[in-house]
Amino acid sequence: MPAFRLSSFRVSAFRPSAFRLSCLAYLGVALPSASVGLLWPSMRLSFHQPVGALGVVLVFGIIASVLCSTAVGRLPARLGLGPVVAAATLLIALALAAESVAPSLAVFTAGIVVFGLGMGALDAALNAHAARCFGPRQINWMHASYGLGACLGPLLVTALLGVGVGWRWVYGSMAIGQAAVAAALAATRRAWSPPPVSTPENTGRNGPRPAPADPARLLVPSRARLAAALTFTAVESGIESGAGVWGYLFLTAGRDVGRPAAGLAVAGYWATMFVGRVVLGPVAERLGPGRVLAVAVAGVPIGAAVMAVPGPALVPVAGLLLLGLAAAPVFPLLTLTSAAAAGVGRATRTVTLQVAASAVGSAAVPAGLGLALGGSGVGGAGLLAPLLLVLGVSMCGLGWPLRNQTRARRVP
Repeated sequence: MPAFRLSSFRVSAFRPSAFRLSCLAYLGVALPSASVGLLWPSMRLSFHQPVGALGVVLVFGIIASVLCSTAVGRLPARLGLGPVVAAATLLIALALAAESVAPSLAVFTAGIVVFGLGMGALDAALNAHAARCFGPRQINWMHASYGLGACLGPLLVTALLGVGVGWRWVYGSMAIGQAAVAAALAATRRAWSPPPVSTPENTGRNGPRPAPADPARLLVPSRARLAAALTFTAVESGIESGAGVWGYLFLTAGRDVGRPAAGLAVAGYWATMFVGRVVLGPVAERLGPGRVLAVAVAGVPIGAAVMAVPGPALVPVAGLLLLGLAAAPVFPLLTLTSAAAAGVGRATRTVTLQVAASAVGSAAVPAGLGLALGGSGVGGAGLLAPLLLVLGVSMCGLGWPLRNQTRARRVP
């Protein structure tokens, strides 16, 4: 009998949880997502395409991701969250496999579209589940796992390319890895328990506490607040992506920072995004997600303002790192508080719309910044910091109507 109990304890200790599976799924999909830029120089030679063709190709994937994120809201409730996450991961694996053998840019673009569909479904399903079931610490750590994958992906690709592995084999190996993740998610699909209602008030250090059964406590969503939250999400995600995409050009061409130092600074920017989510998640558990979210939102324009201050190279680098640290917990905590404001029946729909808005902002804002910097002539790269400052202040203005979104309003 004691041996049986010990065995049962070991099995339960290593039983997968929805939180661990969410981190695994995000970590796996981040590897190829962050690597396409490094592989494109090799791919474009195979397809006989110019460098700028990648921007056109990615637009189709972004559109597919946005459409799927918007439409996937009701699928987890009908089919179960586990099957949806496993199917989305398998779709991404199939897309990578198709891209690895693509004979032309058209076929590769089709693979990008399929990848976008899988990514949109996965992103929306995971964030909707996390906003309803996870606490501030867990939802930040889930997003941190994506940041970890985004850091590991380029390192892995660089190592493989350095030893002579072609881009097709790199994509093929990623497809195999993603298929293995899909198999693991399918085998553990029952680990995704039905999501209990979670709000910042009923969330403890170890996750959500049981929600009250009184239907009078259901929250009434506000359309104006939802529109403000979606616009806020698009701008905030755009600032994150814009700073990462154009930070290197800003430091080198706009502030005369050396290339090696600028490269390390941009890597440090993404590292602060990862560290910020790991560290500030537990802080939000103790102080409340609303307080941490307010401070983080205010820190984004402060970081941009430091970037714009004239001075030695250390000043813009410090501003860039501060911006990354401040932006790190904003999206995870925003989905958490928005789900609480939307209420039980509409939380999933609200979060999936926010995921779609994030994808739009992540594509549109960096594109707009690129046009502004490119049209400013010589030295135009230095305008990035003032533009980010304007966007940051605008984001704070958009966030003002959301300051009380965690307060419940009773159904009459």
